[in-house]
Amino acid sequence: MSERKTALVISAHSADFVWRAGGAIALHQAQGYDVTVVCLSYGERGESAKLWKQEGMTLEKVKTERRKEAENAAAALGVSDIRFLDRGDYPLDLGRDTLDMMVDIIREVQPKWMMSHSKWDPYNTDHMRTTDFALEARMVAQAWGHNPGQKVLGAPQLYLFEPHQTEQMNWKPNVFLDITPVWDKKWAAIQCMQGQEHLWHFYENVAENRANHFRRNSGGMAGGRAAKYAEGFEAIFPRTVDELD
Repeated sequence: MSERKTALVISAHSADFVWRAGGAIALHQAQGYDVTVVCLSYGERGESAKLWKQEGMTLEKVKTERRKEAENAAAALGVSDIRFLDRGDYPLDLGRDTLDMMVDIIREVQPKWMMSHSKWDPYNTDHMRTTDFALEARMVAQAWGHNPGQKVLGAPQLYLFEPHQTEQMNWKPNVFLDITPVWDKKWAAIQCMQGQEHLWHFYENVAENRANHFRRNSGGMAGGRAAKYAEGFEAIFPRTVDELD
């Protein structure tokens, strides 16, 4: 029996994984991966303006709505394992207890690869705090002396998905993924995010632009692959290969 293929996406808020990595998630689910999505918060304070404009809205009502949206989006992408740590947002409330919780999840999932946010984001410090947190949790999960007896983590790649304003974030994509075969799933997931409808077509345009980069870097006019939608990522760690292409 072949070894189970798993991946882990760590999302600061409950919609981030949809905009930035929904295609990668759906594509790998279709390829037989079990992708686990961890949302550190619901984005209830800072990313739910449409809901807060409704009369009589409360924090718990916002959380409930954002959770429903994220669960529906995950289902659209084929994900059955989505977890909500409810650590608050603007700012995220991360500490040692949350770190230990995340390490336990990483060791449980044993991901072949991981994803999180850009390393720098002055517009939303929750995002870059999440990536520091993901890197730290990855490091601790590799430590044999942390909770001896648990299976330690290997060395999964950490991909940083695209931030909202790339030119301000020092984010440099070095991987482009063709998500054309699963674009319908990502678009369905995007439309689950009713609280942030203003971002739907923005991220559709991002996917179209990244497809252009995919075509050019896969051969351009000399034979590039005809991708219509793609996602870009920045890989943090070196790769080990047997052949260069």
